[in-house]
Amino acid sequence: MDGETRRQDIMEQLRMSDQPLSASRLAQNYAVSRQIIVGDIALLRASGEAILATARGYLLEKEEQGVVAKIAVCHRPEQVEEELTTIVSLDGEVVDVIVDHLLYGELRGSLGIRTQEDIATFLKAYAASEEKLLSNLTNGVHLHTVRCESMEQVGKIKQALRKKNLLFEE
Repeated sequence: MDGETRRQDIMEQLRMSDQPLSASRLAQNYAVSRQIIVGDIALLRASGEAILATARGYLLEKEEQGVVAKIAVCHRPEQVEEELTTIVSLDGEVVDVIVDHLLYGELRGSLGIRTQEDIATFLKAYAASEEKLLSNLTNGVHLHTVRCESMEQVGKIKQALRKKNLLFEE
């Protein structure tokens, strides 16, 4: 299969999938290296395809319903599970994490965490890696884009984070 055909097929798989597709899994499907898939995704993105790269794999960005809000939080790395669980348990989706870096400006990492299973997958990947959380760059201060059904729900999430001393407030 040539590269153009493979990229078209990858796009079709992304359109049909609600779950992230890992580069390793795609590489196995097409009998190519993971790096070839990473390059394919880069080419697809450069051509205008809205592909999100998450810790669990690639997703096609889809129009989502509900309200989107930014929530400022601050915590130690060992509190990441508590933070994510608080948001998800109140039916919020943690879309991404954002830090304000002195040199690069805004740095963003896609998360797409909606369930306890998503949290477990993220934490397992974090524990298995030697990577640091983006919030380590800013002494624990970071933003999350959160998607919910209503602004009332965003308020409940903020209140719960405040009670746990995770909400960043001056």
